[in-house]
Amino acid sequence: MHDMTGRDGAGGGLRERKKRATRAALTEAAVRLAAEHGADHVTVEAISAAAGVSVRTFFNYFDSRDDAFVVIDADASVRVRQALLDAPAALTPLEALREALAAELSEAERQHELWSLHAEVLRAAPHLLVRTLGAHMADEAGLAEVIAQRIGSGPPGSPAAAPPGAETGAGAGAGAGEGHGATGLYPRLLAAVAGTAVRVSVQHWCDRQDELAFADVFREVFALLAAGLPAPSR
Repeated sequence: MHDMTGRDGAGGGLRERKKRATRAALTEAAVRLAAEHGADHVTVEAISAAAGVSVRTFFNYFDSRDDAFVVIDADASVRVRQALLDAPAALTPLEALREALAAELSEAERQHELWSLHAEVLRAAPHLLVRTLGAHMADEAGLAEVIAQRIGSGPPGSPAAAPPGAETGAGAGAGAGEGHGATGLYPRLLAAVAGTAVRVSVQHWCDRQDELAFADVFREVFALLAAGLPAPSR
């Protein structure tokens, strides 16, 4: 099995790289076996054997068999959040998020087959799809917190500061005029929009792989967002 991301992840020493590679191999084995036999017919023993590890090793990474089907790259959201925090201050939040996601998705074209298999597995197993959506929602919430941290003035790990004139106190953040804190409207909306932008980019590119490069589709999607989604010319 190969590292599905084609990357070393978020850095670290040899031990950490090996751990990431093992997790990636287990997830890829699970997806490929499920695509061939159906998720309900794949055992932990089969996944472990295909990845070349023991069952005991499998449970060092996953609490249950189904966990191996849910997220292809468990470290991706961590890398995106860190890249967002490290992005140049001159970039707008949308630009910074675009660059963070672009770096993470640079292997998209090479990984198309695995992404497609994963989508097939989820479509055929609604309970796994529900779990995957839950994982994406959790990632989105975490991303919103980091967006709030980036646009705030506090140090890492502290609540983001509200912009001048924002409400404070018990009534703050209750509606559309809420501040830009960790639960504010802007961070939540930007995180949700970014997730949708990635999904639409992937789907559009998959339909037109022979005509378009994924990077070009991704950039165009974010250019449309930055322009305020103007109506296309006839």
